[in-house]
Amino acid sequence: MILVAVVVVAAAGFAVFRLHGVFGSHNVTATPSGSANDIVPFNPKRVVMEVFGPPGTTATITYTDVNAQPQRADAVSLPWSYDTTTTQPAVFVNVSAQGDSESLGCRIKIDDVVKDERSVNTLNAFTYCLDKSG
Repeated sequence: MILVAVVVVAAAGFAVFRLHGVFGSHNVTATPSGSANDIVPFNPKRVVMEVFGPPGTTATITYTDVNAQPQRADAVSLPWSYDTTTTQPAVFVNVSAQGDSESLGCRIKIDDVVKDERSVNTLNAFTYCLDKSG
């Protein structure tokens, strides 16, 4: 009986050894230990939104900040600007303004590159600028 048990255990061991070889469990693949901690360098972006008009002009300004949160500023003397830096890979910003003069303009710059600029000349001027590629 002991001899039969030894033969069964040996046959089972040989079968398991062969199955490991067939299914390739001996080929160990692993990720290098330092690759999870690699930091990809990223340059921060400088975002500037501006609203401008003749001296003495006041305006109501609505804009989205770099976190896409809506903001509002009432009765702001022009020129007005929002200047910030972000490390987000992309930003969606817009600005709109309605003033009490006949001339009004806006501009969005990202890293000192003008992305959008508009000017209007009309009574109680309204203008907007939008950038969704920044």
